[in-house]
Amino acid sequence: MGKGDWSRTVEEHVAHWLKELGLIYSFKVQPIAPNRKEYEVRIQRTAESASVFLTDVGFGVSQILPVLVLLFYVPEGSTVILEQPEIHLHPAVQAGLADVFIDAIKRRKLQIILESHSEHLLQRLQRRMAEELIAPDDIKLYFTSIEAGKSKLTPLELDEYGNINNWPEGFFGDTMGEAAAMMKAEMERRMRQQPS
Repeated sequence: MGKGDWSRTVEEHVAHWLKELGLIYSFKVQPIAPNRKEYEVRIQRTAESASVFLTDVGFGVSQILPVLVLLFYVPEGSTVILEQPEIHLHPAVQAGLADVFIDAIKRRKLQIILESHSEHLLQRLQRRMAEELIAPDDIKLYFTSIEAGKSKLTPLELDEYGNINNWPEGFFGDTMGEAAAMMKAEMERRMRQQPS
């Protein structure tokens, strides 16, 4: 495969995932002028919108683009380290990142070391384990805490369905408790509002 073929392949992967994540309609890398080696990225947000420069679209696209390029450009078998790539991204896109990572792991044999606080990304990974799209043995999760001024890593125990058996209490808050408290407050408020 020649260098031109590799560039097209990276571009195709990037375009595919930007579309899958619902961030764009089309993506093109083209020379800024004939016979030039400088390129520009043109994006269409929707089928009806005009083609614009990358700098003229939302922050999400420009934030995720380097991650996608890195995943599909590094040599096969590489280790990629990412720090919170989900920051400032819509929750649906955060979840979709899990699918991007799984694709890169399977297709390119990458090892991805990821720091993330995204419940959406984690839940998608867990779902994909339950769906048998990735094996629990292919994913290692760690919870980081501070003890006596030092970071401590605790391995999280995953079962074959993506369940975490030793989840740290309260890390993502108390979703069920919040829902129950909201329902209780609603019922009390409705009772107060009823005519006597």
